[in-house]
Amino acid sequence: MSETILPELPQELWRAGKLELAHGVQQSLQVIRMATAGLGKFLAEIESRGVKDLYGYGRTAAWFADVAGLSVGEAGAVVKRAIALNPTRALDGTEVPAALPTTAAVAAEGLVGDERIDQILEILKRLPAEISAEDRANAEKILATLARDAGRRQLADAEANLLALLDPDGNEPKDPEPAEPRREITLERRKDGFWKLTGLLDDETGARTAAALEAYAQPRPVDEFGQADLRMKCERMGDAWVDLLDLAIACPDQPGTSGYRTLVNVTIGLDELKSGLGTACLDFVGTMTAREARLAACDCLMLPVVLSAAGEPLDVGRLRRFVTPGQRRALNIRDGGCAFPGCHRKPKNCHAHHIHHWADGGPTDLRNLVLLCGFHHRLIHHGDWEVRMAADGLPEFIPPQY
Repeated sequence: MSETILPELPQELWRAGKLELAHGVQQSLQVIRMATAGLGKFLAEIESRGVKDLYGYGRTAAWFADVAGLSVGEAGAVVKRAIALNPTRALDGTEVPAALPTTAAVAAEGLVGDERIDQILEILKRLPAEISAEDRANAEKILATLARDAGRRQLADAEANLLALLDPDGNEPKDPEPAEPRREITLERRKDGFWKLTGLLDDETGARTAAALEAYAQPRPVDEFGQADLRMKCERMGDAWVDLLDLAIACPDQPGTSGYRTLVNVTIGLDELKSGLGTACLDFVGTMTAREARLAACDCLMLPVVLSAAGEPLDVGRLRRFVTPGQRRALNIRDGGCAFPGCHRKPKNCHAHHIHHWADGGPTDLRNLVLLCGFHHRLIHHGDWEVRMAADGLPEFIPPQY
């Protein structure tokens, strides 16, 4: 990679003439674009090697977002360009060529920015799928060459010319696709402690909702003292909504309502579970690694199964709860949700993580437990982050060196 040199700034910029200022902006912009192209090569290499194996993250965009201090959406756009402009490798090690090789060459010279790269990507997506690879490559060359000096409007005109050349008949007319059902629910907590529920439902869902509410919103019959139901219809509908919620929460298949996250039938040797090496089999999940079994075992109902050397079940133990409902409520109050810095996931979306894993002798008490959302729970188990309990009894997190 060639070394990029920032333009030399005058000691007193206010003395610079307008031509010198313009040249300074152009040179700085070119350096920024060249540096961005160089950054893309690193990101493409990280994507090829696998960010999960390198840093414990599920996606390159998530890792880069933390490193660069960006949102995942902002980081995802950078990674998407990097993959489009640079060759990567498939799982078998074979090279996957860049989707925009000519654009990559122009970007490496600092002559095209992110906005034009994104526009070229969008234009190529809109080209007919049935055109040949050669025609698609030629179209990319035309757009990349034009993007050196052109703006958005010129590239849009070039797209129209390419479509007229490559697909003069246009798209084959098709029957319109049925519209997706539109359903919106907004729930806001007001300052007076009440919650405001608003929504928008499609016709079918609205009719089903009305039927369910009406069934529970009928006026109560006159009681033995002659007292009639004096609730207004809106009040009866509100009470019916509560009844429906209670029914849903009481359903045994309802997730996250009784403090229990999952029931695990562990079929794994004790040594594998302690070391994190090997595999385990969990009901309804199939085969998973022992490391994943350790993660799942942090906050669950567990049914231990003792296996012989030949894999024969010798003994099925009693159901054991590793985090009690009372401890879970205390964790919800202490941590208020995921305790990882900057995360705002609610307690209902979190797991109770053992700081010193129970398989290694760690106790199941508040001094050894912390609430983590699913993403950060995996990050602590598989990545380089560490968590420990501080002297004040609250969890603190230690980032990796990178």
